[in-house]
Amino acid sequence: MPASNPSPLIQDKLRFTVSELAQRLNGRLQGRGDTIITGVNSLADASDSQITFISTPAYARQWLESKAAAALVTESVPFDGAEGQRDPRPIIFVKDSEMAMIRLLQLFDRAESLPDVGVHPSAVVHPSAKIGRQARIGPHVSIDQGSSIGDEAVLYAGVRIYANVSIGHKSVLHSNVVIRDRCPIGRDVIIHQNVSIGADGFGYRPDPSGSGLLKIPHIGNVVIEDAVEIGANTCVDRGKFGSTIIGAGTKIDNQCQIAHNCRIGRCCVIAGCAGIAGSVIIEDGVQVGAAAGILEHLTIGAGARLGAMCLVTRDVPPGHTVLGHPAGESQSVLRQWASVRKLPDFLRRLSRHS
Repeated sequence: MPASNPSPLIQDKLRFTVSELAQRLNGRLQGRGDTIITGVNSLADASDSQITFISTPAYARQWLESKAAAALVTESVPFDGAEGQRDPRPIIFVKDSEMAMIRLLQLFDRAESLPDVGVHPSAVVHPSAKIGRQARIGPHVSIDQGSSIGDEAVLYAGVRIYANVSIGHKSVLHSNVVIRDRCPIGRDVIIHQNVSIGADGFGYRPDPSGSGLLKIPHIGNVVIEDAVEIGANTCVDRGKFGSTIIGAGTKIDNQCQIAHNCRIGRCCVIAGCAGIAGSVIIEDGVQVGAAAGILEHLTIGAGARLGAMCLVTRDVPPGHTVLGHPAGESQSVLRQWASVRKLPDFLRRLSRHS
């Protein structure tokens, strides 16, 4: 039978008193400060030694049923224990509990084990490659000619670095990442396992002889700028000519496809399974929902938001939100959906009067 109590979200030997946490989070403590906290979890799953967080009135109403030892609470949320009953457990009031939770998770984060500093004996490094100070090159990594690995960079087991690649300082490449030739990776980049950077773009033309398809060479590269994070199993294809560019600070989720010659701006967020066709321009600060699709040669303006599973078939102006399949302006699409839901009842009424 499954365990009645789910495994905690965070397990660690770290211990803090509630007063220590309040001080670190710049929060206002209500209640005892000597309660010991050993981890973080949700309201439903927290144990009597863990802290949770409350960011909305709906969560506040669940507080009395939670076993959590303490809670982070957003100051603007009406909260007096719950339903007017004062609870003796300590509360830390903060301006924004979700932002404070990020800091809290950092405090309880148990660092992953790292490869040892230096080059593992099983790694294969070309004599012309350069390895920076305090870099960590794990088992069975291969680094081809002319490539350079920055100071304090981490390459986990099985990473493949082709020729003339540069990896920036303090970047982390998890197991089985592949970086193809001539693709520079910036500083403080995180690339999760099984990511492919710099594979050929998907380009073919019918052979005039009628014998099949001609492959179009892709002689460009991929440029990953600083502080980018790319989720597991995502693919970013090299340009046909020029570069496919991922702008600084952009975060890409798992299993996304970024096609050849796309230019993605700074601090964009692209959710899982999104597919972006060739030569798309995505300007700064765009949010792309899960499983959204963008057709080739389109421009998505700065700050635009694309809803989950939408299909974008035309340019999106800056700051606009689009939904649907094909995508349209959000308010218009929502009205269409509401009308469609009313259609069966309308047809029934119409048939009774015909």
